[in-house]
Amino acid sequence: MNDNQLLRYSRHILLPQIAYEGQEKLSQSHALIVGAGGLGSPVALYLGAGGVGKLTICDYDDVDMTNLQRQVIHNTAAIGVNKAISAQQSLQAINPEISVTPIPRRSTEEGLLQLAETADVVIDCSDNFRTRYALNRICVRLRKPLVSGAAIGFEGQVTVFDMRHDDSPCYHCLFPDMDTDSEMRCAENGVFAPLVGIIGTVQAAEAMKLLLGIGESLQGRLLLLDCTTMEWRSIRLKRDPACSVCGR
Repeated sequence: MNDNQLLRYSRHILLPQIAYEGQEKLSQSHALIVGAGGLGSPVALYLGAGGVGKLTICDYDDVDMTNLQRQVIHNTAAIGVNKAISAQQSLQAINPEISVTPIPRRSTEEGLLQLAETADVVIDCSDNFRTRYALNRICVRLRKPLVSGAAIGFEGQVTVFDMRHDDSPCYHCLFPDMDTDSEMRCAENGVFAPLVGIIGTVQAAEAMKLLLGIGESLQGRLLLLDCTTMEWRSIRLKRDPACSVCGR
C-alpha cells in the first residue's frame, strides 16, 4: 500500500483483526454486487470506501426520482443514468484507489456465472426471485459464498449461504422454487428508507468478514428485522438433504 492508502484505511489497520495484512487482502479481493438499488447502495458504498479492490456492479435499470428516497449511492443529477454506471461514478469520487466495473445490462444466468467465476464473494441485492434463484444455483455450482438480503415495507432479512462449507444450506433450502411469478416489490408495496440501509450495511459487513476470514458469519442463521419495533429475530437454518439444488 502507498502512503495515501495507509492513511485512508488507517482505522481499519488499527483493528488487530484486520491490520495491514487484512487491508492488503481486501485490496486484492473481488466482490460481485447484483443490484445497485436500495440494498446495493450501502453494500457498494461500504465495500468501496473500505478498500475492497475490485467491485463488479450489475444493474440494467436507470435512476428515477422515486429511487432517491432510499438508494443513497445515486443523486438527483443521476436521474436517467444507468444505476450501475451511476454507482461507479459515486464510488470513484469517494475512493479512486479501487476498480469498479459496471454491467449496465440485464444479465443472463450464463453471464452472471462468468462474472461470479472471478469473484471472491457474491452479494445478492436484487429484487426478484428469478435473479435470486439464478445466483443461488451459480454459487452452489462454483462453491462461492453468497450474501443474501431482502427488504420490503418495514421488514428485512439477511443471511449468508457459504457454499465452501458442506453443511451450509442454500437459498433454495430456505425458499424452495415454487415456480410462481408472485413478487413483493417496492414499487407496489413501499419500503421504509432506513430499512434498506440497515440490511444492506449488514450485507456489507458479512461480505467483508468473509473476504477477511474473520469472525463468525451468518451461515446457518437468518436474521429478521421488524423496523417498527426495532426487534431482531434469529432463525437457525439447516441444509435440506433433499434440496434439488444443493442436496447430495
